[in-house]
Amino acid sequence: MTTLNSSEPMSQAHTSVTGLCWGDEGKGKIVDLLAPAFDLVIRYNGGANAGHTVWVDGQKFALHLIPSGVLHDGAIGVIGPGVVVDPDQLLDEIDGLTQRGITVEGKLWISDRAHVVLEYHKVEDRLREGSAGEDAKIGTTARGIGPCYADKMQRLSAIRMCDLQNSDLLEEKLVQVVDIKKRTFQAVYGDDGGIDGKRIFKQLKENCRRLAGYIRGTTSALGQAATSGKRMLFEGANGMLLDVNHGTYPFVTSSSTGPWGIAAGAGVAPQTVRHVVGVTKAYSTRVGAGPFPTELNDAFGDQIRNQGNEFGTTTGRPRRCGWLDSVALRYSIQLGGITEVALMHLDTLAGFDQIGICTGYQLGDERLDTLPADANVLESVTPIIEMQPGFEANLRECSTIEELPPEAIAYINRVESLIGAR
Repeated sequence: MTTLNSSEPMSQAHTSVTGLCWGDEGKGKIVDLLAPAFDLVIRYNGGANAGHTVWVDGQKFALHLIPSGVLHDGAIGVIGPGVVVDPDQLLDEIDGLTQRGITVEGKLWISDRAHVVLEYHKVEDRLREGSAGEDAKIGTTARGIGPCYADKMQRLSAIRMCDLQNSDLLEEKLVQVVDIKKRTFQAVYGDDGGIDGKRIFKQLKENCRRLAGYIRGTTSALGQAATSGKRMLFEGANGMLLDVNHGTYPFVTSSSTGPWGIAAGAGVAPQTVRHVVGVTKAYSTRVGAGPFPTELNDAFGDQIRNQGNEFGTTTGRPRRCGWLDSVALRYSIQLGGITEVALMHLDTLAGFDQIGICTGYQLGDERLDTLPADANVLESVTPIIEMQPGFEANLRECSTIEELPPEAIAYINRVESLIGAR
């Protein structure tokens, strides 16, 4: 167990868990470990493009929208106003949990300010990605996340959870929005997507009937919870290098993925969070398109992928794998004010004779020690790799850091010294 950088116990302070890289770091497992010490577990960004896999009592759960904290009896799961909600996906998750004996009745709050992902958002995602040339593809999950956030910013075409509670106005608005979407799709892509406003409304009306008991004003509810001494754990989706402002743009998601997204995405004061746990694997992975300096397109990359079971929770896509990138980690840690780091998948590296760490980037004659803003520049760098001795032991049998092989401890110490956090 790591020593905290604060004298205040984590269980007595509002805490966030955020991914430090391009997602898939294992955030859900850390949330699952911490959740019993908290009263509320809050999602504040993203949508069904995120997937958190956790094991509870020998059962595997893959959740995309519902905060993984609901798997614990004492915690309430909150979907904040910064999340975009796919009602069909959410109901599938609720039904799936119910079938396995886990009820979310009274344990799940959905913000009435959260925006709704609808059929035409997914159609737009597919049409846009399908029309892009190979070099222009973003690598979207086609879950409609980007188009929904775009409608949110355009305002007049957006649907929020609170709109579901007024059927007459909702139907009128949906018919108008779908008409505009169809004409736009036809003009831009030569395909209207086959969307139908009345069909969408009918499905949405049924979804609303089933979700009505979960929708509430979470902004005021969280304010009251904080005032009454309730402990809050904020569960980030995606990773900080996918942040729309600070990530490897344009190969990013459409929301604020770092701790700075909590105030807006959950509706709490900026100074609320005291502990910020950053999560990273002991190596690097990425899904979809975008620059990835330490990527290994060789037997080492294949070995990491197979030993780490590196296939997407949401899409099933094989993840791109590479050595740990301390430059990217240091960038995220400084940017996010990370107070401690959870290092995941160290056991995946067991059996390697040597393990690489990227300590810098080489760009022509220049050395870079931070992440450049231009994705084309990042694509052009050569990683400066430092090799460390590997280790053979089965790390899954170790429960304290002292039980780790000396080489594994040396690797952790070197990572700490490079990234500037424990």
